[in-house]
Amino acid sequence: MSKLRIRSIGEDEELPYRLLLLADPERQAIDAYAGRSTCAVLEEDRQVIGVYLLLATRPKTAEIMNIAVREDCQGRGLGRKLIEHAVQCCKELGYRAVEIGTGNSSLNQLGLYQKCGFRVVGVETDYFVKHYAEPIVENGIPCRDMIRLRMEW
Repeated sequence: MSKLRIRSIGEDEELPYRLLLLADPERQAIDAYAGRSTCAVLEEDRQVIGVYLLLATRPKTAEIMNIAVREDCQGRGLGRKLIEHAVQCCKELGYRAVEIGTGNSSLNQLGLYQKCGFRVVGVETDYFVKHYAEPIVENGIPCRDMIRLRMEW
């Protein structure tokens, strides 16, 4: 039986860019927020298979800036585990809300976030068109708009 654990990465550790790039296709975009974020990784038998970056955005609010699970490990509920861990960390740190954004074409992610208790609170029209050099297509759908979701407690 494999052993799962979620831990914060150390300052001397390299960010798991291969995973982060699954959720955000441009390294430049990741670098823009990674340095200000807290990073946690999900390990299975000491191999990093998942990651999230959490950023304080406003007083009492944090945002999950990036969350990803290695492609061959998806479909096992690991994304949910990472989200639950991030939410619990936010609560322990005294935040009152956590936000997350995803593309209009990210159908699985939109479903997962809502199943975890997030509610849609807005849409940033043409976000991905304005902020990314290359067009993004997922599920046969052009990714244009950022769907913003929020969970409060």
